[in-house]
Amino acid sequence: MSFKIMAAESELPEGTVQNILEQESLKWVFVGGKGGVGKTTCSSILSILFSKVRSSVLIISTDPAHNLSDAFQQRFTKTPTLVNGFSNLYAMEVDPTVENEEVGGAEGMDSLVSELANAIPGIDEAMSFAEMLKLVQTMDYSVIVFDTAPTGHTLRLLQFPSTLEKGLAKIMSLKSKFGGMISQMTRLFGVDDEFGEDAILGKLEGMKDVIEQVNRQFKDPDLTTFVCVCIPEFLSLYETERLVQELAKFEIDTHNIIINQVLYDEEDVESKLLKSRMRMQQKYLDQFYMLYDDFHITKLPLLPQEVTGVDALELFSSQFVKPYQPAKSRDSVEDLERRISTLRLQLKDAEAELEKLRKGKQKI
Repeated sequence: MSFKIMAAESELPEGTVQNILEQESLKWVFVGGKGGVGKTTCSSILSILFSKVRSSVLIISTDPAHNLSDAFQQRFTKTPTLVNGFSNLYAMEVDPTVENEEVGGAEGMDSLVSELANAIPGIDEAMSFAEMLKLVQTMDYSVIVFDTAPTGHTLRLLQFPSTLEKGLAKIMSLKSKFGGMISQMTRLFGVDDEFGEDAILGKLEGMKDVIEQVNRQFKDPDLTTFVCVCIPEFLSLYETERLVQELAKFEIDTHNIIINQVLYDEEDVESKLLKSRMRMQQKYLDQFYMLYDDFHITKLPLLPQEVTGVDALELFSSQFVKPYQPAKSRDSVEDLERRISTLRLQLKDAEAELEKLRKGKQKI
């Protein structure tokens, strides 16, 4: 049996993710937060809920430690794959490191681009993400859900437009400083002119165009929102606040917080440890509600088992759209009196039926 703590004292209405599902203009939905708070489960369930109200949904994992395959119990790759049991939900896992190794092993321009990318910190991830976005933009998905890496990686991902811009500026400054040296170098190593500096710059400029276009969409609250996932603990609260501040700096909309692994008191708890955890959680829940009083805060109960597989995800999805109500540990006096009264009436009816049967037998 799972135990959970509830902010029943709070007069604030319990939040859900219904507001996101009802926002028909949304195109990009990021799900992020500290490691180990249940981002993959939440993003997987959000994508399932979207599949019920949208024509087509794609969920992308940008976390190097991919868990989407584990959540859905199905193998996913960097190519969108239809999720078993659905006709309009697709999933893919993007791994920047693997993609760059592949590019590094290629001949010609791709190899040179890879070398340049590795020379500029952060640009390799930016380019990998740009390539992925190019692919995604050619596909007609109604909404795209991102299962992001822990907060630090996510913030780097959101910085990728400026990272690529700085990288391009650096390459352009090198070009002006060293003139035709790059061209001479490429010819010296037997590389054709089509793989020269102009071709490389052209490829990077093409990525920059995609990135600028996507960046404009990311900053549009009608098209993009960020869902913060956390647990009611100090480090998670701190990390969520940092994430919310950074998102504001990047002009990315966020107005939903999912607080996962919440303990509710469902029955008489004897354990001192559980009581202590409940008190601790309540303190941080109160702080969340105070800090984010204009946010939609969804609380999810701590479950006694892991949520893996489509059936388990579907079952748990109801908690995202309908506030969780723990079972009452004991009936109120009024409830007991009502039940006793009902039982008495039923007993009276049964006695009357029995009396009829007795009289009928006596007549026979």
